[in-house]
Formats: sequence, C-alpha cells, structure tokens
Amino acid sequence: MKLTSLSDLSAEFVSHNPEIQKKVMLRPGDLPHLTNFSQARLAPGQIASAHQHIDMYEVFFVISGTGVITIDRTPYALTPGVCVAVEPGEHHEVKNTGNDELVLTYFGVLA
Repeated sequence: MKLTSLSDLSAEFVSHNPEIQKKVMLRPGDLPHLTNFSQARLAPGQIASAHQHIDMYEVFFVISGTGVITIDRTPYALTPGVCVAVEPGEHHEVKNTGNDELVLTYFGVLA
C-alpha cells in the first residue's frame, strides 16, 4: 500500500516546459507498467510543447480550467471532466487557453 497526499508533495518541473509544475504521486516501479501518476498546473497561456511517447499511453483528466490538447494536428477542447487518452506515437501538445489555471491529473502506462 502506498498513501500519497498532494499537499505533502514538492513541486517538480515537467520535462516539456520547465515553467510548468507538477506533483508526482506515483513513479516508475510503484505499480507495474505505470510510468507516472501526476498532477500538473498550467498558468494561462502556458504550453507543454508538442512531443510523443513511443512506448507509452498517456491519459489526461481535466480537474479545472480550460485548454486545448492537439493530437496529430487536430485540436480537442479541454474542460473540467474531460478525459483524453493519447496512444503511443501520437504527437500531442497541451495549452492553457483560458484565464484561469488549467489543472490536469495524468498518468502514463507502458505499451
């Protein structure tokens, strides 16, 4: 059993934009096939630049705020309650297009 609270975790930076902070609740090795389980906060206008993962699925769940996730050049709206699963090899970029912080909980699973 592993118990984690966001309030007890230190902020880290996401690799795609060092200005965006995340808190990692689970890391590689905590659960089989899981690469991470984290929460990121993007300020208005911030972008997690386009990238892809060859060997993992990535799932995003919008807690609050609004934004756009672009997957292989197709934009999709991000609003509270939306869940998006990105498949291995799909190029994706996340942008906060709103006036408030965009809060995403997300995880990766090895393919």
